[in-house]
Amino acid sequence: QVQLAESGGGFVQAGGSLRLSCAASGSIRTIYNMGWYRQAPGKQRELVASISYGGRTDYTDSATGRFTISRDNAKNTVYLQMSRLKPEDTAVYYCYADVREEYDRNRYDYWGQGTQVTVSS
Repeated sequence: QVQLAESGGGFVQAGGSLRLSCAASGSIRTIYNMGWYRQAPGKQRELVASISYGGRTDYTDSATGRFTISRDNAKNTVYLQMSRLKPEDTAVYYCYADVREEYDRNRYDYWGQGTQVTVSS
């Protein structure tokens, strides 16, 4: 089993910054893609940013230029640096990891419990 532990959410005024972290632990052989989704009240969960094991990144349009995703493979950790935050960024942010576990050929998606980000206007 693999667990993802998120941290770094909170309350911030518009224009401010927050940094989210998500550390994976457990029976991990390789983590392929990692990333962040978010879900605002009454809306579907949407992908914010993702990063491959080799560091290739992808961002949703609304995050491009304001958010930066990075990872530390030695620590099995992914980060999301969010800058110039807007009220519409308010949501619960979930990290995910595409994991191959030890002694298993299959890959599985794991999710964090979510961390609230609230941006006031």
